[in-house]
Amino acid sequence: MFKSIQIATGSKPIQVHFVFQGEKPPKAARGAEALSVALATPGFKGEAGECTPAGARDLVVGLGERKDFSLARLRTAAAKLVKTLHRREVSAIAVHAPQGLDKRAFDARTLGQAFAEALAIAAWRVDFFDGTGSIRPAAVAKLAIASADRAFAEGMEDGLAIAEGVNAARRLGATPPNVCNPQWMAREAKTLGRKAGLRVRMIDFAEAKRLGMGGLVNVGQGSASKPCLIIVEYRPRKLARACRNEHLVLVGKTITYDTGGYSLKVNNGMVGMKYDKSGGTNVLGTMLAIARMKLPMKVTALLPAAENMVASDSYRPDDIITMHNGMTVEVTNTDAEGRLVLADALSWACEKLEPTAIIDMATLTGGVVVALGHFSAGMFCEDESLRRRVQEASDTTGERVWRLPLWNDHREYMRSPHADILNSNPARMAHPIQGAAFLSFFVEKQVPWCHLDIAGVANVDSASDHFVKGPTGWGVRTLVEMVRRWSGA
Repeated sequence: MFKSIQIATGSKPIQVHFVFQGEKPPKAARGAEALSVALATPGFKGEAGECTPAGARDLVVGLGERKDFSLARLRTAAAKLVKTLHRREVSAIAVHAPQGLDKRAFDARTLGQAFAEALAIAAWRVDFFDGTGSIRPAAVAKLAIASADRAFAEGMEDGLAIAEGVNAARRLGATPPNVCNPQWMAREAKTLGRKAGLRVRMIDFAEAKRLGMGGLVNVGQGSASKPCLIIVEYRPRKLARACRNEHLVLVGKTITYDTGGYSLKVNNGMVGMKYDKSGGTNVLGTMLAIARMKLPMKVTALLPAAENMVASDSYRPDDIITMHNGMTVEVTNTDAEGRLVLADALSWACEKLEPTAIIDMATLTGGVVVALGHFSAGMFCEDESLRRRVQEASDTTGERVWRLPLWNDHREYMRSPHADILNSNPARMAHPIQGAAFLSFFVEKQVPWCHLDIAGVANVDSASDHFVKGPTGWGVRTLVEMVRRWSGA
């Protein structure tokens, strides 16, 4: 695939045109001749994502029937197109925006963004650990993309910035545990943050102990690589008027590897647990995209990073630990570790950062996978305004969320007979809600808060048009879209 995709005018670019199924282009339409050639090609119908050459320098891409057009369909077409470009060893394209669409629903900039982000996301692959035995075809150096439509081109620039954040998250997510541990994550965050103009600092193990972060400390203390809280700050030079008093805090579960601890994962259940850091990697990818796009809103990200390992000083079922906000937790299951590290981060955020809204993202429960499969993330949010912001962004990006309830009954269900609360109720009822209910004890009541359980969508087990097997970077596009809308950028 392509090593990089950039906005640039390449040498002798291939002209890329779009056509709707069953429609003949008007004679005066841009690229009418190429479109006519494509439609006369035996077998080509203009179905969604269908690509065919139309002469030496033109390529026509189908979008299916006009009445069924959506941004999701354009993204699919772009994902299929990039594979065609790679097979044909194309190094430069000039894209002609789809014509005749309702500009109120599909403005050129939005179309350009959807097209470019899908192009770059579909072009990414896990090849950074290829060795001398690899049979994977070598990546093509670069693809230059351009458009004469100024708004479409500006949208493509945004799309590539977002895809860069998505793919950075995927690279971190795919990095194996013999390389990626909490200290490595902290170094990577600093390196990436420096390039993007972000301020990155860290609360190390000793300071976390001093601050009373019992969840983070206990989950990670059995590892040779000690836990830490990575803090990533974005402070734009100018804030949007709508965001002058806003401070959004994003929190991402960053368990670099989850053995289950003494509640050990068995029957090969540990395979794939490198993806248990996806909440943190995706939050970091979001910050990179926000900074690259210079969105005018104050945002801070917290990545509580730990490795859940078994050792003589690891925490155990039956332990009672004291959290950052002073609450005591009876541990019933050391494999319910993500909520413990998130809880300390949420509590610290409320105390130190004065957030006006918090969104946390985590591969938290197997229960949400049972409930929603790989089709959607679970959303828990009792604040109507924040919930609407997340939902509207989700609707635009196609990264689905589905609201699940969080009632006081669920909170009471987490009460412990020996401490304040349990980290997991052994009865297992309302399993995905248990995690959200636990976390709710660590967010101040007046702070709007949304919990996204991404356990079913953080990675895929088989390749699709958009993704190779592995991490998806789910949530980067939705959070960036939410911040963009919120700031009015």
